[in-house]
Amino acid sequence: MDAAANGLIKDFAENYMEALFYFCLKKTSNSADAEDLTQDIALNILTALRKGTVPENFPAWVWQIARNRYAVWAKLKHNRSQSVTGFDVGDYEIENKNGNVLDEMIYSEELSLLRRELAFIKQDYRQILVAYYIEDKSVREIAQNLSLSESVVKQRLHRARKILKEGMDMAREFGRLSYKPENIAFFMNGLSGEFGEPWNYISRSLCKNILLAAYRTPSTAEELAIEVGVAMPYMEEELNGLVAATLMKKNSNKYETNFIIISAEAQKHIYAHLQSLVPSLLKVIIEALEFEIGWKDENCPGWHEGYQPLKDMKWTLFLNKIDTICRSMPEEVCELIRNMIPAEKLGPWGFTPRPNKGEWDIVGMETYDGDKPGFVGLSGCVSNPSEKNLPLIHFEQYNHKYWGSKGASYKNMTYAHGKALVSIANGHTDEADDAILKDLESYGYIKKTENGYIPTILVMRKEKTLKMPKEVLAQLTALHHKAGELYSRHYLFCRDQIYSEIPTFLREDTIQIETACQLISAVRGAILDEAVKQGYLTYDDPNHDRMLGAYLTL
Repeated sequence: MDAAANGLIKDFAENYMEALFYFCLKKTSNSADAEDLTQDIALNILTALRKGTVPENFPAWVWQIARNRYAVWAKLKHNRSQSVTGFDVGDYEIENKNGNVLDEMIYSEELSLLRRELAFIKQDYRQILVAYYIEDKSVREIAQNLSLSESVVKQRLHRARKILKEGMDMAREFGRLSYKPENIAFFMNGLSGEFGEPWNYISRSLCKNILLAAYRTPSTAEELAIEVGVAMPYMEEELNGLVAATLMKKNSNKYETNFIIISAEAQKHIYAHLQSLVPSLLKVIIEALEFEIGWKDENCPGWHEGYQPLKDMKWTLFLNKIDTICRSMPEEVCELIRNMIPAEKLGPWGFTPRPNKGEWDIVGMETYDGDKPGFVGLSGCVSNPSEKNLPLIHFEQYNHKYWGSKGASYKNMTYAHGKALVSIANGHTDEADDAILKDLESYGYIKKTENGYIPTILVMRKEKTLKMPKEVLAQLTALHHKAGELYSRHYLFCRDQIYSEIPTFLREDTIQIETACQLISAVRGAILDEAVKQGYLTYDDPNHDRMLGAYLTL
């Protein structure tokens, strides 16, 4: 006999014998018969435990045996004929008879089981069960309140009793996420919806863990409720919202997470692989950038407006060069990517159209505590592509951990702020609203001088940059392709890692796969960190006001 059975025997002897006697006394109305019946019940329980039985739900098991043995006793005595082998939840005596304390203990235990199961049963059944068992309403009243026929109520009640009975007889073990929730980091490409989608969902711990559970194993609402330890009324509401936001989809009766969540193990391998390529990538990127700056300085005087010293400008130009080499991969890899992203499924901004005017794609990352590069995002100036007469404002800002006390405050600059920034760069401060000027100044994009406001970011004019001669352009392109070849190795490695663990239900969703490849590659952050480490990019004071990574092209 194992330790678990020994523990249950001790528990039974210490906590159940007295309660069993009063249960039997209540049933038999005779102390002698009660003693005999108590001994019979105890013998059956102890015999089963000594043979190694370890019930999932010990209290329910004890009281079920008590009822079974009482039914046998009653039949033999011809006092009452009752079978407890059916499925009716009436086997559980949940009505309180206002008896003594031990009667109330038994009633309370059974009622708690009932309430527990009501938390995990579907809404159609739950309404009827609550009305019938908790609110003590008749079938006729329930039918009237729910606008159903009495026969439909009886059918649902019959089915619900069976489901409820099965649940009350089993041990409900909440999933790991119910007592040890996990965190997920999210990275998004695109524009949020009008109500903040998807961030209004994925910033909440409950939604994160629902998404994680359904990603690992497509599950019914009931299974998800048990896994995260949330009652069905709340789970149903969360699932409806997540499906409406396109973060989840329902396949038959099971819910699936509608984007990729990359495991900590995959991140470990991806970051290690990237780090092995960073020195070579950095060398070629610096070579290409210095080549381009040198040619412009010699041939295009005034190619920038001079609002920043070269050491600060290099942050922006360096990050922009990384993006250039990511687009300079071998043609066969570029073709692979083009095939993965069907243009007809994308919106005007190049991402998946979503509800409430959103257009975005997203990837989740399990918590990874090992070494990893800093994240570098890219935001711009928002305008509505459907408004054909709105001129595009070519403002971009790389968001990274090296920003100082200002900057990186706008995730996407509003069109009004962008328009004001263009006016200031063109020397027309008077065209900008005072409130917007104050915003731009507070975030560090402009500063006030004796002659008005001027930008603090890199400003370039297209007309001041000459077109490179073919032979010069060929040299620069060769450097881009050299770096692009190195980066393609990492992109394909990321793709293999994602495919190695992607759930079956997402294996054909090429847009989500490509989104995950782009956002997990982390190449901007890794190369930026190395450039700072080696001193190519200078960074001294974390409280500085230097605008390191924002630019405007006029």
